Amino acid sequence: MREVFDGGCQCGYCRYRVRGKSLSLFACHCRECQKQSGSAFGMALWITSSQIELCSGTLSSWTRKTPSGRRMICEFCPECGTRLFHRQENRPDMISIKPGTLDDTSSLAPVAHIWLDSAQRWSRASDECLQYPGNPEDFAPLLARWDERREAEGLEISPEKA
Repeated sequence: MREVFDGGCQCGYCRYRVRGKSLSLFACHCRECQKQSGSAFGMALWITSSQIELCSGTLSSWTRKTPSGRRMICEFCPECGTRLFHRQENRPDMISIKPGTLDDTSSLAPVAHIWLDSAQRWSRASDECLQYPGNPEDFAPLLARWDERREAEGLEISPEKA
């Protein structure tokens, strides 16, 4: 199944396109994601890094430690500061898109919520979603749940977008 996603930063300087199969979408409630998003949680749309093309602009980056001790490369627009992508140093084959930067977000709903031990008390995760108190030991269930949902939705990609 081939998907095409277009997105960009707030000011329009950075634009990107993703062609391929999305792997999972989840919400993270860790304190770092709360700070980065300026909200109760951050979201991550996983793809393989070979699927992404930067169509315009250049990215700046900053590296931070994750709650689990890994190093995360955070890529953003140098003009407006919009965070676009996250990459783990030890997983260069994967990239996490900040899905709010996509042009069309209407079909996006997370299949899991992670780091719920850090969640704001008023924030509620849907019972339909997988739920984890911290970082999942294995992300395979998140990938499988995403595939199940996309199949149930009968995701069809129009030929002109592929």
